[in-house]
Amino acid sequence: MDLYEAIKKRRDVRSYYRKDPIPDEVLAKILMAAHLAPSVGFSQPWNFIIIRDIEKRKKIKELVQKERENFRQQLSEERKEIFDRIKIEAILDTPINIAVTCDPQRFGPNVLGRSTMPYLCQYSTVLAIENLWLASTAEGIGVGWVSFFHKEDVKRILNIPDSVDLVAYLTLGYVTHFPDRPELEEKGWLKRLPLEDLVFEDEYGKRPSDNMVLAIKNVKL
Repeated sequence: MDLYEAIKKRRDVRSYYRKDPIPDEVLAKILMAAHLAPSVGFSQPWNFIIIRDIEKRKKIKELVQKERENFRQQLSEERKEIFDRIKIEAILDTPINIAVTCDPQRFGPNVLGRSTMPYLCQYSTVLAIENLWLASTAEGIGVGWVSFFHKEDVKRILNIPDSVDLVAYLTLGYVTHFPDRPELEEKGWLKRLPLEDLVFEDEYGKRPSDNMVLAIKNVKL
């Protein structure tokens, strides 16, 4: 699978998982792809916690179910109807969960390029996650990002130190297929915005040239 195909196929997957285990050699390859991501000041702030333990995963699932219901109660009846059709996690449906952390203390306080933008530590970690996601897609492995919890609760379950930030909790497993469209779009939650409405030139809100707009409209991946 080439890069553009992986980008186009990549989905936040909560369904379509198979039961096949992910071989350690494949998982190691995916994690190396993540580790090769760029990072501010070459600080490499990430760690990857592979979670196979079912009891830990059950505890995290309980947190997610509670927060799902809290979120649901804030919705209108119409939105509840759509939301009820959306699967938000696959914590127990996948062979592996991975928690991705960021250590802002790695290499000390004077990380090159981070003095004015300390949050680049987390941004760097997100780049590693994107590498992991694209590599997984190329291997036929779906990834889902779980966020319906308060991260301090998950940090306690996983024994993550207070000084280390939890950036992502991911579910990974081989899939029967990658859907043509994101699940939230398929279920009617939101639609993809036209790219030409999101690109500006020289300053925020200034429309790019007509040639650029036409090129965007005609692009094919």
